[in-house]
Amino acid sequence: MFDFLTKKKSAEATEVAEAAEKYTATAAGAMTNPPVATDTPGRSGWDMESETPFHPPEAWNTESLTAPKPVQEGEVPQIGPVDPAKTAEFQQKIIDVIKTVFDPEIPVDIYELGLIYEIIVDAEQRALVRMTLTSPACPSAQQIPQEVRYKVKAIPGIADAWVEIVWEPQWTKERMSEAANLTLGIF
Repeated sequence: MFDFLTKKKSAEATEVAEAAEKYTATAAGAMTNPPVATDTPGRSGWDMESETPFHPPEAWNTESLTAPKPVQEGEVPQIGPVDPAKTAEFQQKIIDVIKTVFDPEIPVDIYELGLIYEIIVDAEQRALVRMTLTSPACPSAQQIPQEVRYKVKAIPGIADAWVEIVWEPQWTKERMSEAANLTLGIF
């Protein structure tokens, strides 16, 4: 049974190996009596020296599993220097649409929660919103920033919008507005 320790082939292992060779030598490879597994190292029920009978279909693009991640255009904020006039023009409109975004677990909008740190608009009317989340493990970490981006981008006059998540300074409940504190019953 443990022939691999003594490096000797038992009669059973030799018999199985012969059956495997006989099987691979048969014409058309009809599977009448397939070989069985053995305890012999380097051998199993199938002759391991030949190629595996499995070949992935052409539709399986196995090269994509090891290829480097492509650079996606438009995901990196393409914003120029801050334009104070444009920022002042659009800031209240941006705040108004951000106030329609709610954390699904908290009945307060993200602006009143104090998650918005900075709103910037450049001369070409591209907006950047720097915000944070209540915690790095926030279950809505994907949904909230996307919703902010698409709502800001929908404002007439805004050419494009990006949301940058920042973790410094860390969010604390002291950043919440008085209205949010009253809504949540924090006095």
